[in-house]
Amino acid sequence: MNKSHRSRRNFIQSGISAAASILISCKVSAHNTSDDTGETTNEDASCIDYGRSFICNTGQYNSVRLWIESRTIIIDTTTGKSTEYLQCGSCKSEDTFGANGTRHLFFEDNYDFLPIFGGDQVLVFRRHVDIRDSYRIIRPTVQMWGGNPEIRKVKPPVITELTTWEQMRDATAAGIPIVTTTEIENRDTGLKAIIECPCKTMNISHVKKMYQTDNGPVALPDLSKRYDPEISSLSLAFIAFNKADAADFVVETPTPVKVNGKEVVKVHHYSKLLSFPAKNKVIALGKI
Repeated sequence: MNKSHRSRRNFIQSGISAAASILISCKVSAHNTSDDTGETTNEDASCIDYGRSFICNTGQYNSVRLWIESRTIIIDTTTGKSTEYLQCGSCKSEDTFGANGTRHLFFEDNYDFLPIFGGDQVLVFRRHVDIRDSYRIIRPTVQMWGGNPEIRKVKPPVITELTTWEQMRDATAAGIPIVTTTEIENRDTGLKAIIECPCKTMNISHVKKMYQTDNGPVALPDLSKRYDPEISSLSLAFIAFNKADAADFVVETPTPVKVNGKEVVKVHHYSKLLSFPAKNKVIALGKI
Protein backbone atom coordinates (compact mmCIF):
# COMPACT_ATOMS: atom_id res chain seq x y z
CA MET A 1 0.00 0.00 0.00
CA ASN A 2 1.50 3.33 -1.02
CA LYS A 3 1.66 6.44 1.12
CA SER A 4 -1.29 8.20 -0.51
CA HIS A 5 -3.57 5.19 0.02
CA ARG A 6 -2.53 4.97 3.66
CA SER A 7 -3.23 8.67 4.08
CA ARG A 8 -6.72 8.35 2.61
CA ARG A 9 -7.47 5.35 4.79
CA ASN A 10 -6.27 7.07 7.94
CA PHE A 11 -8.29 10.17 7.10
CA ILE A 12 -11.52 8.23 6.70
CA GLN A 13 -10.89 6.13 9.80
CA SER A 14 -10.38 9.22 11.93
CA GLY A 15 -13.61 10.57 10.49
CA ILE A 16 -14.50 13.67 8.58
CA SER A 17 -15.53 15.05 11.98
CA ALA A 18 -11.86 15.54 12.78
CA ALA A 19 -11.55 17.90 9.85
CA ALA A 20 -14.49 19.88 11.19
CA SER A 21 -12.46 20.85 14.24
CA ILE A 22 -10.05 22.66 11.93
CA LEU A 23 -12.79 25.03 10.84
CA ILE A 24 -14.07 25.59 14.35
CA SER A 25 -10.64 26.37 15.80
CA CYS A 26 -9.46 28.49 12.88
CA LYS A 27 -12.38 30.72 12.03
CA VAL A 28 -11.36 34.25 11.14
CA SER A 29 -10.93 36.08 14.42
CA ALA A 30 -8.88 38.77 16.08
CA HIS A 31 -6.05 36.48 17.21
CA ASN A 32 -5.43 35.36 13.62
CA THR A 33 -5.36 38.77 11.99
CA SER A 34 -2.03 40.22 10.99
CA ASP A 35 -3.11 43.87 11.20
CA ASP A 36 -6.13 46.12 11.61
CA THR A 37 -7.42 45.38 8.11
CA GLY A 38 -8.67 41.93 9.10
CA GLU A 39 -6.31 40.22 6.65
CA THR A 40 -5.27 36.71 7.65
CA THR A 41 -2.33 34.80 6.23
CA ASN A 42 -2.21 32.15 8.95
CA GLU A 43 -1.75 28.63 7.55
CA ASP A 44 -4.81 27.57 9.53
CA ALA A 45 -7.15 30.05 7.78
CA SER A 46 -10.47 28.28 7.60
CA CYS A 47 -12.33 29.03 4.37
CA ILE A 48 -12.34 26.63 1.47
CA ASP A 49 -11.30 27.92 -1.92
CA TYR A 50 -14.42 26.56 -3.58
CA GLY A 51 -13.08 26.97 -7.09
CA ARG A 52 -10.40 24.34 -6.39
CA SER A 53 -11.95 21.95 -3.84
CA PHE A 54 -13.22 18.50 -4.79
CA ILE A 55 -14.08 15.03 -3.55
CA CYS A 56 -12.11 12.54 -5.64
CA ASN A 57 -13.68 9.10 -5.46
CA THR A 58 -11.85 5.81 -5.89
CA GLY A 59 -14.30 3.45 -7.62
CA GLN A 60 -12.81 1.41 -10.44
CA TYR A 61 -15.80 1.74 -12.78
CA ASN A 62 -16.23 5.44 -12.07
CA SER A 63 -13.70 7.46 -10.09
CA VAL A 64 -15.97 10.48 -10.25
CA ARG A 65 -14.65 13.86 -9.10
CA LEU A 66 -17.33 16.00 -7.44
CA TRP A 67 -17.05 19.73 -6.83
CA ILE A 68 -17.54 20.82 -3.20
CA GLU A 69 -20.26 23.48 -3.31
CA SER A 70 -20.75 24.12 0.41
CA ARG A 71 -20.05 22.60 3.79
CA THR A 72 -22.01 22.33 7.01
CA ILE A 73 -20.60 21.44 10.40
CA ILE A 74 -22.99 20.18 13.07
CA ILE A 75 -21.70 20.56 16.62
CA ASP A 76 -23.07 18.86 19.72
CA THR A 77 -22.37 21.52 22.36
CA THR A 78 -23.01 19.05 25.18
CA THR A 79 -20.18 16.71 24.12
CA GLY A 80 -18.05 18.86 21.81
CA LYS A 81 -18.43 16.32 18.98
CA SER A 82 -18.63 17.78 15.50
CA THR A 83 -19.21 16.32 12.06
CA GLU A 84 -18.54 17.94 8.71
CA TYR A 85 -20.89 17.49 5.75
CA LEU A 86 -19.69 18.35 2.24
CA GLN A 87 -22.41 19.21 -0.25
CA CYS A 88 -21.42 18.67 -3.86
CA GLY A 89 -22.53 20.34 -7.06
CA SER A 90 -25.65 19.15 -8.84
CA CYS A 91 -25.65 17.21 -12.10
CA LYS A 92 -28.22 15.41 -14.26
CA SER A 93 -29.06 11.72 -14.47
CA GLU A 94 -26.98 10.09 -17.19
CA ASP A 95 -26.12 6.78 -18.77
CA THR A 96 -22.54 6.98 -17.52
CA PHE A 97 -20.10 5.64 -20.14
CA GLY A 98 -23.08 4.37 -22.13
CA ALA A 99 -24.13 4.75 -25.77
CA ASN A 100 -20.52 4.25 -26.88
CA GLY A 101 -19.80 7.79 -25.77
CA THR A 102 -21.64 9.30 -28.73
CA ARG A 103 -25.30 10.15 -28.09
CA HIS A 104 -28.28 9.71 -25.77
CA LEU A 105 -26.17 10.04 -22.63
CA PHE A 106 -28.98 11.63 -20.58
CA PHE A 107 -31.92 9.58 -19.37
CA GLU A 108 -35.25 10.61 -20.88
CA ASP A 109 -36.96 10.54 -17.46
CA ASN A 110 -34.33 12.92 -16.16
CA TYR A 111 -33.69 14.21 -12.64
CA ASP A 112 -31.31 16.45 -10.73
CA PHE A 113 -28.68 14.54 -8.75
CA LEU A 114 -26.93 16.06 -5.73
CA PRO A 115 -24.84 14.21 -3.08
CA ILE A 116 -23.77 15.24 0.42
CA PHE A 117 -20.87 13.38 2.07
CA GLY A 118 -20.54 13.11 5.85
CA GLY A 119 -18.70 10.61 8.04
CA ASP A 120 -18.94 7.31 6.14
CA GLN A 121 -22.32 8.06 4.54
CA VAL A 122 -23.71 9.85 1.49
CA LEU A 123 -27.10 11.54 1.33
CA VAL A 124 -28.30 11.73 -2.28
CA PHE A 125 -31.09 14.01 -3.49
CA ARG A 126 -32.82 12.96 -6.73
CA ARG A 127 -35.29 15.59 -7.89
CA HIS A 128 -37.65 14.30 -10.59
CA VAL A 129 -40.30 16.33 -12.33
CA ASP A 130 -42.77 15.02 -9.73
CA ILE A 131 -42.67 13.75 -6.13
CA ARG A 132 -41.07 10.30 -5.77
CA ASP A 133 -39.86 8.12 -2.91
CA SER A 134 -36.32 8.22 -4.32
CA TYR A 135 -35.91 11.94 -3.50
CA ARG A 136 -33.73 11.22 -0.43
CA ILE A 137 -31.50 8.15 -0.17
CA ILE A 138 -28.73 7.49 2.38
CA ARG A 139 -26.04 4.94 1.58
CA PRO A 140 -22.59 4.00 2.91
CA THR A 141 -19.91 5.87 1.00
CA VAL A 142 -18.31 2.61 -0.13
CA GLN A 143 -21.51 1.65 -1.98
CA MET A 144 -21.50 4.79 -4.10
CA TRP A 145 -18.17 5.32 -5.90
CA GLY A 146 -15.79 3.23 -3.83
CA GLY A 147 -14.41 3.69 -0.34
CA ASN A 148 -11.76 6.08 0.91
CA PRO A 149 -12.53 9.15 -1.19
CA GLU A 150 -9.80 11.76 -1.25
CA ILE A 151 -11.09 15.03 0.18
CA ARG A 152 -9.32 17.96 -1.50
CA LYS A 153 -10.16 21.12 0.45
CA VAL A 154 -7.85 23.87 -0.76
CA LYS A 155 -7.08 26.73 1.62
CA PRO A 156 -6.79 30.21 0.13
CA PRO A 157 -3.41 31.81 0.85
CA VAL A 158 -4.98 35.05 2.11
CA ILE A 159 -8.40 35.76 3.57
CA THR A 160 -9.85 39.08 4.71
CA GLU A 161 -12.94 39.39 6.86
CA LEU A 162 -15.20 42.10 5.45
CA THR A 163 -16.79 43.98 8.32
CA THR A 164 -17.97 47.20 6.66
CA TRP A 165 -20.22 47.99 3.73
CA GLU A 166 -17.37 49.80 2.02
CA GLN A 167 -15.18 46.70 2.19
CA MET A 168 -17.98 44.53 0.77
CA ARG A 169 -18.61 47.06 -1.98
CA ASP A 170 -14.95 47.20 -2.98
CA ALA A 171 -14.37 43.42 -2.84
CA THR A 172 -17.51 42.84 -4.91
CA ALA A 173 -16.55 45.41 -7.53
CA ALA A 174 -13.00 44.07 -7.72
CA GLY A 175 -14.22 40.55 -8.51
CA ILE A 176 -12.51 39.02 -5.48
CA PRO A 177 -13.97 35.60 -4.53
CA ILE A 178 -16.11 35.83 -1.39
CA VAL A 179 -17.17 33.14 1.09
CA THR A 180 -19.83 33.47 3.79
CA THR A 181 -20.25 31.60 7.06
CA THR A 182 -23.45 31.43 9.09
CA GLU A 183 -23.70 30.00 12.59
CA ILE A 184 -27.10 28.96 13.95
CA GLU A 185 -27.92 27.26 17.25
CA ASN A 186 -30.75 25.55 19.12
CA ARG A 187 -30.02 25.72 22.84
CA ASP A 188 -32.90 23.38 23.72
CA THR A 189 -31.28 20.49 21.83
CA GLY A 190 -27.68 21.58 22.37
CA LEU A 191 -27.01 21.56 18.64
CA LYS A 192 -25.18 24.19 16.63
CA ALA A 193 -24.29 24.41 12.95
CA ILE A 194 -21.84 26.40 10.84
CA ILE A 195 -22.82 26.74 7.19
CA GLU A 196 -20.14 27.90 4.76
CA CYS A 197 -20.59 28.58 1.05
CA PRO A 198 -19.16 30.59 -1.82
CA CYS A 199 -20.91 33.92 -2.34
CA LYS A 200 -22.10 33.48 -5.91
CA THR A 201 -24.52 36.41 -5.73
CA MET A 202 -23.81 39.61 -3.81
CA ASN A 203 -26.19 42.57 -4.03
CA ILE A 204 -24.75 46.04 -3.34
CA SER A 205 -26.91 49.16 -2.96
CA HIS A 206 -24.94 52.39 -3.30
CA VAL A 207 -28.08 54.35 -2.39
CA LYS A 208 -28.85 52.51 0.85
CA LYS A 209 -25.26 51.50 1.58
CA MET A 210 -26.41 47.93 2.10
CA TYR A 211 -25.32 44.49 0.99
CA GLN A 212 -27.36 41.32 0.64
CA THR A 213 -26.24 37.78 -0.12
CA ASP A 214 -28.38 35.24 -1.98
CA ASN A 215 -26.63 31.90 -2.33
CA GLY A 216 -27.09 28.17 -2.47
CA PRO A 217 -27.85 25.46 -2.40
CA VAL A 218 -26.49 24.70 1.05
CA ALA A 219 -27.11 21.82 3.45
CA LEU A 220 -29.40 23.19 6.17
CA PRO A 221 -29.77 20.95 9.25
CA ASP A 222 -32.91 20.71 11.36
CA LEU A 223 -31.56 21.49 14.84
CA SER A 224 -34.94 21.18 16.57
CA LYS A 225 -34.34 17.50 17.35
CA ARG A 226 -31.62 14.86 17.15
CA TYR A 227 -31.63 12.58 14.12
CA ASP A 228 -30.22 9.08 13.69
CA PRO A 229 -28.37 9.09 11.41
CA GLU A 230 -27.52 12.75 11.78
CA ILE A 231 -27.06 13.20 8.04
CA SER A 232 -30.82 12.72 7.61
CA SER A 233 -31.41 16.09 9.31
CA LEU A 234 -30.10 17.91 6.22
CA SER A 235 -32.25 19.64 3.61
CA LEU A 236 -31.34 21.70 0.57
CA ALA A 237 -31.83 25.43 0.98
CA PHE A 238 -30.77 28.84 -0.25
CA ILE A 239 -29.52 31.40 2.26
CA ALA A 240 -29.77 35.20 2.31
CA PHE A 241 -28.72 37.83 4.83
CA ASN A 242 -27.96 41.55 4.93
CA LYS A 243 -26.76 41.93 8.51
CA ALA A 244 -24.54 40.10 10.94
CA ASP A 245 -27.11 38.68 13.34
CA ALA A 246 -29.89 37.02 11.27
CA ALA A 247 -30.24 34.73 8.25
CA ASP A 248 -33.17 33.73 6.07
CA PHE A 249 -33.55 30.40 4.29
CA VAL A 250 -35.84 29.06 1.59
CA VAL A 251 -35.93 25.26 1.82
CA GLU A 252 -36.71 22.70 -0.86
CA THR A 253 -39.89 20.86 0.13
CA PRO A 254 -42.92 19.15 -1.49
CA THR A 255 -44.94 22.02 -2.93
CA PRO A 256 -48.41 21.86 -4.51
CA VAL A 257 -48.92 23.25 -8.01
CA LYS A 258 -52.41 24.68 -8.42
CA VAL A 259 -54.41 25.53 -11.50
CA ASN A 260 -57.56 27.61 -10.96
CA GLY A 261 -57.22 26.96 -7.24
CA LYS A 262 -57.06 23.17 -7.62
CA GLU A 263 -53.96 21.15 -6.86
CA VAL A 264 -52.87 19.22 -9.92
CA VAL A 265 -49.46 17.93 -8.82
CA LYS A 266 -46.77 18.29 -6.17
CA VAL A 267 -43.15 19.02 -6.98
CA HIS A 268 -39.98 19.58 -4.99
CA HIS A 269 -39.47 23.34 -4.94
CA TYR A 270 -37.71 25.92 -2.79
CA SER A 271 -40.79 27.25 -1.00
CA LYS A 272 -40.50 26.80 2.79
CA LEU A 273 -39.37 30.07 4.41
CA LEU A 274 -37.34 30.05 7.65
CA SER A 275 -35.57 32.78 9.62
CA PHE A 276 -33.04 32.32 12.42
CA PRO A 277 -30.89 34.44 14.68
CA ALA A 278 -27.39 33.89 13.34
CA LYS A 279 -23.76 34.93 13.38
CA ASN A 280 -22.80 35.79 9.81
CA LYS A 281 -19.37 36.52 8.40
CA VAL A 282 -18.35 37.71 4.94
CA ILE A 283 -14.82 36.77 3.91
CA ALA A 284 -12.81 37.78 0.86
CA LEU A 285 -10.30 35.29 -0.51
CA GLY A 286 -7.62 37.91 -1.04
CA LYS A 287 -6.59 41.47 -0.25
CA ILE A 288 -8.87 44.44 -0.76
